[in-house]
Amino acid sequence: MPKYQFTCEVEPQYLPEQTSAQDHSYAFAYTITITNAGEVAAQLISRHWVITNAHGDTEEVKGLGVVGNQPLLQPGESFQYTSGTRLSTPSGTMHGSFFCVAEDGERFDCPVVAFELLADGAPSARTLH
Repeated sequence: MPKYQFTCEVEPQYLPEQTSAQDHSYAFAYTITITNAGEVAAQLISRHWVITNAHGDTEEVKGLGVVGNQPLLQPGESFQYTSGTRLSTPSGTMHGSFFCVAEDGERFDCPVVAFELLADGAPSARTLH
């Protein structure tokens, strides 16, 4: 077991009721579950997201905490939150990382692998590049 490690699971969801295709505004939610898979308690300090639409246009989002929280997770503990984003295309991707600090002062990142944001019936963004 690594001493310092957070793992992350993502469940994206298309929100058709908040989408306006004629305005090129597609709404998505994503639920993140962060688990301390390490041996030392650590706190999630900040997030960094890279959001890319189907045209390859990229937006970066950085900020402290997640949904107003900076959870301190003991080994084995999880924290779950739901947030959202909008794209100007019916598909895209997100990836990023969480910056964490362990109780003993060690700093580490928890990468979030790319996940797809896909409106109902939209072609996969991964096949458009």
